Amino acid sequence: MTTDALLGTSDLPHQLPRFAAIDDDDYGPAIATAMAGQLAAIAAITADPAAPTFANTLVPLERSGEQLARVLRVFWNKASADANPAVDAVRAEFAPRLAAHSDAILLDPALWRRIQAVHADRSELDAEASYLVERYVTEFRLAGAALGDAEKDRLRALNEEISTKETAFELALQADSNDLAVVVDDVAELDGLTAGEISAAAAAAEARGLTGQYLLTLVLPTAHPHLSALTDRGLRQRLSEAQRSRGSRGGDHDTRALALAVLRLRAERARLLGFDNHAAVVTADNTAGTPKAVRSLLERLAAPAARNARLEQEAMSEQAGFAVEPWDWPFYAEKVRAARYDVDLAALRPWFEAERVLRDGVFFAAERLYGLSFAERPDLPGYHADVRVFEVSRDGEPIGLYLLDLYTRDSKRGGAWMSSFVTQSGLMGVDSAVVVNNLNVPKPAAGEATLLTWDETRTLFHEFGHALHGLLARATYPKFAGTAVFRDFVEYPSQVNEMWILWPEVLANYAVHHQTGEPIPADVVERLRAAETFNEGFATSEYLAAALIDLAWHELAAADVPTDVADVAAFERRALANAGLDNPAVPPRYSTPYFAHSFSSGYASAYYSYIWSEVLDADTVAWFRENGGLTRENGEQYLRHVIGIGGTRDPLESYEEWHGRPAPIEPLLVRRGLV
Repeated sequence: MTTDALLGTSDLPHQLPRFAAIDDDDYGPAIATAMAGQLAAIAAITADPAAPTFANTLVPLERSGEQLARVLRVFWNKASADANPAVDAVRAEFAPRLAAHSDAILLDPALWRRIQAVHADRSELDAEASYLVERYVTEFRLAGAALGDAEKDRLRALNEEISTKETAFELALQADSNDLAVVVDDVAELDGLTAGEISAAAAAAEARGLTGQYLLTLVLPTAHPHLSALTDRGLRQRLSEAQRSRGSRGGDHDTRALALAVLRLRAERARLLGFDNHAAVVTADNTAGTPKAVRSLLERLAAPAARNARLEQEAMSEQAGFAVEPWDWPFYAEKVRAARYDVDLAALRPWFEAERVLRDGVFFAAERLYGLSFAERPDLPGYHADVRVFEVSRDGEPIGLYLLDLYTRDSKRGGAWMSSFVTQSGLMGVDSAVVVNNLNVPKPAAGEATLLTWDETRTLFHEFGHALHGLLARATYPKFAGTAVFRDFVEYPSQVNEMWILWPEVLANYAVHHQTGEPIPADVVERLRAAETFNEGFATSEYLAAALIDLAWHELAAADVPTDVADVAAFERRALANAGLDNPAVPPRYSTPYFAHSFSSGYASAYYSYIWSEVLDADTVAWFRENGGLTRENGEQYLRHVIGIGGTRDPLESYEEWHGRPAPIEPLLVRRGLV
């Protein structure tokens, strides 16, 4: 066993980690060594007899976490994208240890005093350095640095317990999702799926030893994408009920008790920190500011979204000839879409072949906007055989690597995401970045084309928006590198990048039939655009329902959190009824037992972030349209004020400097059909 590949700086291009040299047994020792190294660096800072300055306090503090961050970026990706029992065990072991490590720094009284001293005398610092000091003061205060010793002891215990239970939640959810994958014996039941989807189901079954059968693996959101295509209503119901039963069946993989325990612990921690609830803690360090501001936006949108959903429901039920259930809605939505707009999204999949979407759509738009080019590097190995590596250049100068991990597998958690392996930092002398996009597209049999659904195409553009943010941001200090921005701002660049899906110049370049080479018909494109707000009542309602459930749970005091897991569903029903979103045919995008965003990742009390960011996104899309669209000049403006600045300044100040005003809500209302 050697930890060199994790602890040392890689000699591969752009410091791409040497994945092949890393064994599962290396992670634990490497994390422990890096933690010890950082604590030694912190001890050296606090032991310095010289008066605190930016140079002898903040600079070494920023440097102190370099090695641990490098190790954890590789480990967290492994744990999310290609886990196994050994990696899960390391994760479970180190969740509380990492929480304790963070507290050892954030609750260090000597370090806190030095940071306060630098903050009090920062007038000579440049803008980025001054903002860095301000951010540290805010983060340390919100972490409990100003508490007394007894309160800090309790806070440490809470943080360790929360971290342990969040990890247990994600591991239980992953296991239950795998267990609940739907087995199909007769291929006739899969009528409506493409040949590629059927072959993917056969391959998934074969991988589990189910020869001659078919396996429909589950996805993170409530509505499975196959529900829009499967003609067998019984199978649709089985699949839908499997999705919705995750984490709530009792037994070892039931997540409800873990979720309630996490809620109580978070609420207690919030009171300890001087806040009414966890939502208040989270929003205090985001652009929203308060839970009241978040609730105001969500509830303003809820009534018109619910109204539109009811109108859509009437149309679905009329088309079906009976009252539609959740497993019917996606299927009959496509029927109504076809009847109203003559658009069949499933029939369009031959025009969304993954390689063309990637190279001639996603990469093409980035080339036009930012001068980027992408060269595949098969000589650089990824962490899994499915991972592809591309070297990214800007105006001919290499700036980093982009990794794509497209396909689903049992070892990968659900959903889609972007993360970084290497982040640019002037202080650390790192001039490039290495980022990865993970999706969960079913992998067809060898030799068959990967045809994306409309939603998967959108997801690829979305996640690549995060990748651009990670590749193009420029910062001096590691804390501000890449996508290190406020949680309710980070989705803004990714959502903006979705606009290029239907941009005429981009669409014409990638939407080509994978067999005939024919471009997507112009009249179909016009009908697609005409149908853009179709089913938005459903989409907005299911999203708002999840966001309001997340917010409602985290507005509770610890004593008000239920103790009986049977009360979880009742709480959700009340929260939705209060907002007028209690439509059984439109279940929330995520329900508590499988709400990974809320209970095992960084979106606790912040799932509102997507639509909060969409206010900026919709306004930005309008700006691009008014100013010529896909041009290098526009890309440079957007780069200068949004994705190029990382976390180096207040993002809303930068946005208002660009536009001369805050973002209005009207473009969002128009986009979602809520006017």
